Amino acid sequence: MRSTRSSPVVPAATEGAMTMAQMMEIMRALQENVKASRIEQAKMHEDLVASQASNEELSKVTEELRQALQEQRGRTVVEEVAPSSPPCVFPMLFAQAITDTPIPASVVPVKPSFLGVEDPEAHLTTFHTQMMLSGGSDAVYCKMFVSTL
Repeated sequence: MRSTRSSPVVPAATEGAMTMAQMMEIMRALQENVKASRIEQAKMHEDLVASQASNEELSKVTEELRQALQEQRGRTVVEEVAPSSPPCVFPMLFAQAITDTPIPASVVPVKPSFLGVEDPEAHLTTFHTQMMLSGGSDAVYCKMFVSTL
């Protein structure tokens, strides 16, 4: 026995059927989208090539600067190590009274040295604090401060 009902899966010939004109319109729209995408892709590729060229140029300049800096540092180290003239007799930095003042055993040697890259005020504060804790006269302060430079 056969069923007289139509299958719900198969649509009727007129329901939801797309006309040839509608299909052609959709195809044209898709072709325009593809064309626009290709143009955008070509522009992005040009930008990428330009960016890569710029990056290569910047890399070369950076490398040249790095080498120049290394050469400059090398010259600076050589200049600092090899003085232009032999050292002479050191002049007296202080008055004879300061030079003759002995450093008491209670004064702890100051450890931090000032290299010129730190904050000078912080160095002075640290030195003053250490000297204040150790005790000592102004003459001792003068003698000990020179050793931190």
